[in-house]
Amino acid sequence: MCVVCGCSKEEGPGQSGLMQHEDSVHEHDHDHAHGHIHSHAHGHAHDEASRHAKHSHSHEHVAVDAASGDLHFGAGLAKVSVPGMSQSRAIRLEQDVLGENNRHAAHNREHFSGHGILALNLVSSPGSGKTTLLCATIEALKLRAGDLPVAVIEGDQQTSHDADRIRATGAPAIQINTGKGCHLDALMVSDAFSRLPLHHHHHHHDDHAETSGLDEGNHQGGILFIENVGNLVCPAMWDLGESAKVVILSVTEGEDKPLKYPDMFAAARLMVLNKTDLLPYLQFDVARCIEYAKRVNPQIEVLQLSASNGQGMSAWLDWIEEGHRSLIGSEASSSPVLADRIAALENELHALKAQAGRD
Repeated sequence: MCVVCGCSKEEGPGQSGLMQHEDSVHEHDHDHAHGHIHSHAHGHAHDEASRHAKHSHSHEHVAVDAASGDLHFGAGLAKVSVPGMSQSRAIRLEQDVLGENNRHAAHNREHFSGHGILALNLVSSPGSGKTTLLCATIEALKLRAGDLPVAVIEGDQQTSHDADRIRATGAPAIQINTGKGCHLDALMVSDAFSRLPLHHHHHHHDDHAETSGLDEGNHQGGILFIENVGNLVCPAMWDLGESAKVVILSVTEGEDKPLKYPDMFAAARLMVLNKTDLLPYLQFDVARCIEYAKRVNPQIEVLQLSASNGQGMSAWLDWIEEGHRSLIGSEASSSPVLADRIAALENELHALKAQAGRD
């Protein structure tokens, strides 16, 4: 929904941005007497009869269940319904907005990978226990791998409460307040990351490596946790350049969340089932929840834990450390492969030059 409502587009005061009806201000061709056709934008008023005729088509793409009378507004090509906006325009807006975001996300991903940083995008509905889990994770990582740099980017609409809780653990954190925004985007993450010591640490290291002749890839990187705004809808479609999306679902929520919000669970690599210490007091079917999640995403991994009493935390820490080792390992293994390929191409070039000289 956030893709088409215009919350990611710059607007002037008083403008309704992308919600402005496409027929009120638009571009079209004019055939002028001087013999050529060109286009320009202008606004013009429609008379009331014309306006009524154009707006009477609202919700033409709604699907109605004949048996129950249920309405499905996501049945059109755009999978979303916005009053006054055609399905084709909604798709164009999504392509424009997400395309711009994806360019920033690609830059983030390249930056993180280049510095050996495992970036995990934690997504959930409000109240799942993300911040409690993050605090417990940071404290546990300090005991397990105290020399591994960790940093956090926090996303909320207002306040710095969550960032303050993270900073109390000793880990650096930057709060992003999105105002009316319902998700983080890749440019926000880029701005926040540039202000974290994790970013400065690696650039200092690279500068040192360049002047000292050391291998600049010989460092351990770090872990960047991104706690997204509590929302199981919009963050699913926004690529932040992360290594993986991790969806947190607490057992105090319904086990059918994966079916109700399938896009999020389809986009996630891991589902963390949190607050398992409360299971004796709840009617929550763990097996059914996992089956629903795998029905949406057969490849999704699942961990069960309690950030409050520490049960299951070891498996979560193992998952993080294994992801980081794989990232570092892939960088180390890719460099020799690339060097071998360059050497092979250079040999072919020399051979062709030699052959050309003989000819």
